Amino acid sequence: MRIAINCRSILSRKRTGVGRYTWHLVDQLKAIDQTNDYSLYAPRKFFDFKRTTPWIGGGNFKFKHDPFKAGPAKTLGNIDIYHSPSPDALNVTGCKIIVTVHDLIYKTFPQGHTPATIETSEKQFREITQRADKIICCSESTRRDLHEHFKLPQDRSCVIYQGVDRKVFYPMEEDPFYQAQWLMKARGISRPFLLFVGTIEPRKNLVNLLEALAYLREHKKFSGQLVVVGMKGWLSDGLKEFIGKLKIGSSVKFLGFVSDDELRILYNKAEAFVFPSFYEGFGFPIVEAMSCGAPVITSNTSSCIEVAGEAALSVSPRDPQSIANAIARITGDRALREALIEKGLKRSRDFSFEKTAQETLQVYKEVGGQ
Repeated sequence: MRIAINCRSILSRKRTGVGRYTWHLVDQLKAIDQTNDYSLYAPRKFFDFKRTTPWIGGGNFKFKHDPFKAGPAKTLGNIDIYHSPSPDALNVTGCKIIVTVHDLIYKTFPQGHTPATIETSEKQFREITQRADKIICCSESTRRDLHEHFKLPQDRSCVIYQGVDRKVFYPMEEDPFYQAQWLMKARGISRPFLLFVGTIEPRKNLVNLLEALAYLREHKKFSGQLVVVGMKGWLSDGLKEFIGKLKIGSSVKFLGFVSDDELRILYNKAEAFVFPSFYEGFGFPIVEAMSCGAPVITSNTSSCIEVAGEAALSVSPRDPQSIANAIARITGDRALREALIEKGLKRSRDFSFEKTAQETLQVYKEVGGQ
């Protein structure tokens, strides 16, 4: 078969969720499939230095560049299957279409989007649900949302979990662990610290986490820091004023986007990873944290609890007191912390990009009639 994958998301130098998923899917497909021909659609202009085409090697995987925005249909030529790794305009004809849906946040948490974004997303999903031959959902939670908001036959969708890169996210040995001290010093981080990873936007629920931290400090149940990793997103303004009002300014460190090597160190050295998101389609940071041996606190909603299972403490994301109580339990009970670390490491092994690629390849064969 001639299979095309839209690789727009992997051209960015700072890959977040969709970019990570797409890159690892292509990388693992290349390892397991030497039969089908793959065209990797890359909409990148000449002299665009903000984007770069990663090295993928030759063989049956080749990039198809589109410097003049001609679109997938004109750039890719004759193909049997077109896979869009995230909701996007489906500018292709004469082939089977597969779309990966990571979440339906614009439906389930509309207050985190502008009216224009909601309108654009609605148009995309209408087209996807009408034209896609198969929709891959990254969790059962996302699949339920899809079928709740769009009346589709059950056989039009399936669930394929995403994975974790164990070459990047793993428990560090003692020697390199101590070599990482320079990072902590350079970033102004002292131990113990809590870690939060995610785009800074209302859906991620940083506000209630900050309130929980203020409560813990006021009641002398935790005197450490909160380290926040992630780029600023929609409606992130006003956090500095809110932190000032809570009087915890010296206890919060915003690092912005960090490299994978830095992120691994932070996961390893955190007292706990706290992820009280209101809604997630999958929740990459949960699995990454577990894979590094960080005890996890996460929400009892959407896919967070589905992915974490019994390997994390679950909290009500709308209740700062619930979040604070969970933090106090982990930081005050070493036996509980060690038990969660062990459970998390075991749970993280259930998520593999190799498995993601194998199951995706089966969808290609099913849709392609093989």
